[in-house]
Amino acid sequence: MEHVDPEVLALAALGEPVDDATRAHLEACTTCAAEVAELASVVATARTATPEDAPVPAPAGVWGRIHAELDLSPGLAPDGETAPVAPVASVPVAPDDRTTTASGSAPASPSATPESGAPSNVVPLRRRRAPWVMAAAAAGVVVGGVGGAVWGGGLLDSEAPAPVVAEAALDPLPGWDATGAAQVHEAEDGTRQIVVTLDTAADDDGYREVWLIDREVTRLVSLGVLEGSEGTFTVPSGLDLDDFAVVDVSAEPYDGDPNHSGDSIIRGILDA
Repeated sequence: MEHVDPEVLALAALGEPVDDATRAHLEACTTCAAEVAELASVVATARTATPEDAPVPAPAGVWGRIHAELDLSPGLAPDGETAPVAPVASVPVAPDDRTTTASGSAPASPSATPESGAPSNVVPLRRRRAPWVMAAAAAGVVVGGVGGAVWGGGLLDSEAPAPVVAEAALDPLPGWDATGAAQVHEAEDGTRQIVVTLDTAADDDGYREVWLIDREVTRLVSLGVLEGSEGTFTVPSGLDLDDFAVVDVSAEPYDGDPNHSGDSIIRGILDA
C-alpha cells in the first residue's frame, strides 16, 4: 500500500482540509493515521507554547560534573569553566559512540539507503519522520523551548517535586471500568505540570488523550497523548484552572482527526 505523502500528513495534523482519497486512506491505514495522531499532539503542544517556555541557563558547575562523569577531553570545556582532570585509569569513549540523535539513537550513516528491493513509490522511514518537524514549525514551535520547558519546569529536579496546588479524583464515564487521578504541581517560577494516572485495560485500536475542559464543557485544550498508565503534562501558561477545571481522558481512534472523539474514559474536577 502506498502511504500518504508526509507533507499531506502534516497538513492533516494541522487541521487543514484534505481530499477524499486521503481521508479514505487515513481511515484504512493505521500507520498513516497513527502518524497524524502523533503530529496532532505535537501541534496541540506547540500552539500553547509561550516566551516563558524558552530555555534557561544551566546552573554553574553542571558542565564540570557532566565532563567528569563522561571522562571527556579537557579541550571540550566551555569558555569560563574549567573541566576537572579525567582519571588516568578511565577508558576513553570513541566520539562516534557518544554522538546520538534527539531520540537517543545513533545517527544514520550518510551512505545508508532504503532497502534495494523496496518499491520506488513507498516513502522511506527516515523521510516519513519529517512531518514532525514540519508540523512543529507550522505551529510555531522553537525546539529549544521544549528543552527549556523541561529544564525550567523542574522535571530534572529529583530532590523535591513542586508542591501540589490542585487535584482531582477521576471517575469513569458510562461504559468504562476505570479509575484515575490528577495532581497539579506548581514550581517556584510559576510553571505548572499536571500528573494524570489512568487504570484501565489497554486498547490496541486507539490511544488516550488528556484534556482540560471548562466548567460548562464547551471549550477544551489538549495537553497531549497519555502513554501507559501515567503521564506528566505542562499546563499552558496563562490558562485559568479555575475556569478550565475539568480533567478529561478520552479514547481516540486512529482517524487523523485532532478533535475530541466524544468518548471520555474518566473525568473529574480539580479542587484547589
